[in-house]
Amino acid sequence: MARRTAPAPDDDEPHGVTVHLDEVLADRGMTLTELAERVGVTVVNLSVLKNGRAKAVRFSTLTKVCRVLDCQPGDILRVD
Repeated sequence: MARRTAPAPDDDEPHGVTVHLDEVLADRGMTLTELAERVGVTVVNLSVLKNGRAKAVRFSTLTKVCRVLDCQPGDILRVD
């Protein structure tokens, strides 16, 4: 019997994850620039994440962001 395989996911397909980093930053009274400095990543990379244009996030980066902001990943990322 032939095995069926699922089609490869389309990179342009909507994923349903929304980013709420701007809300958490506002609650903490912190700028994106300050967060970038404290986390050790560029403002450009955090901006891509904040604006929902990131295709992936490293767990190490997410961990650092959450530690600096004293939050959980679910405070920043949500599935709609």
